[in-house]
Amino acid sequence: MSLALRLAPLVFVAAVVQVSAISGARILGAEPDLLLVTVVAIGLVAGSIPGAVAGFAAGILLDVMLLGVLGTSALILTPVGYWAGRYGETTGRGRRYAPPLAAFALSVAATLGGVAVHFLLDQPVSAREALVTLLPSALFAALLVLPVHRLCRWVVAPVHRYEPARRVELV
Repeated sequence: MSLALRLAPLVFVAAVVQVSAISGARILGAEPDLLLVTVVAIGLVAGSIPGAVAGFAAGILLDVMLLGVLGTSALILTPVGYWAGRYGETTGRGRRYAPPLAAFALSVAATLGGVAVHFLLDQPVSAREALVTLLPSALFAALLVLPVHRLCRWVVAPVHRYEPARRVELV
């Protein structure tokens, strides 16, 4: 079974759970973002290109489910998946702190990027609310990524074997 066929159900289930169960649930004023965490975990496990594709698919799926402006979430989640994959390919593979660190940093970047995208598209956005919930959202992402990352490793492992990091030699 190909990698795309293994990852597609993860993205779909995460989007459905995000929209149906998590949407509107606030803890400490912040809403946990399962879809972002899933894209980060896929990027860390599978690499930058599958991470970017998963981010794009998750963003389009989320916009369709929420009947929002098509593509805004994809503009945010595609670079998140790509940079999670780059971090996993270069330094993060095999390190215990990599998933929470990546989820925390990319959650902050996605929140700030989301405010910028909505502002540039002249959509209503509250920068104050985004900045107030920035830290709790990033902490939730760092905690939520641990079980999601383990699930992604279990799903991807038969297809995508980890290869040891190669050293870059300067010429």
